[in-house]
Amino acid sequence: MKKILFVALAATSLLFLNCESADKKFNISTGVIGQLTKDTKVIDLETIYAEDSIVAENGIPNLNLQVGFKNEVLNDTNTDTTRIIKSNFIYNKIDIYEKGGKQLLSLTPTRDSVPKIENIRIYDPRYITDKGISMTSTFKDIKDKYAIKKIITSMNNVVILLKDTGLYFTIDKQELPSSLRYDSSVNIEEVQIPDAAKIKYMMLAWE
Repeated sequence: MKKILFVALAATSLLFLNCESADKKFNISTGVIGQLTKDTKVIDLETIYAEDSIVAENGIPNLNLQVGFKNEVLNDTNTDTTRIIKSNFIYNKIDIYEKGGKQLLSLTPTRDSVPKIENIRIYDPRYITDKGISMTSTFKDIKDKYAIKKIITSMNNVVILLKDTGLYFTIDKQELPSSLRYDSSVNIEEVQIPDAAKIKYMMLAWE
């Protein structure tokens, strides 16, 4: 009986640890999204996402490298041709996919001598903020949990900027009343956006 109880407790503990690990993988909090932080270097992405797939677009030589660092990079194994991300290159965009093809994130790197992550587009609804907001949330969910800093109106979309966080959201104008959809000169206000409006893009900007 004791052996059965021990096995049951061990299984429960393992399940709890697995759930906690999964939660951390998709958690969004201040300066953190899943396995990334504001200080994550682009060159480290292949290690961080070793179990996933990376697609790096439009890599060009990084002319911002300081002389000493450039020599160090040229002698580094990170320049190996088998790597997707090269130490001495900069990239316009880096996409992260799960094995099997489901896209998780799209990353825009800085153009510094040691590039980090500047902007992130979130594709996977499993990514969720510490206040419970994800890609499946509505405008009401957002405004109930966060203070809105500014609303920017463009031709086809409305962009929602939040206070005290780098998170921002895009809502398609098709989610708005028909009278507000086609006039880009009209500045949309918070009260004009329906509570049920869905999120088109969920983004995170790091300075």
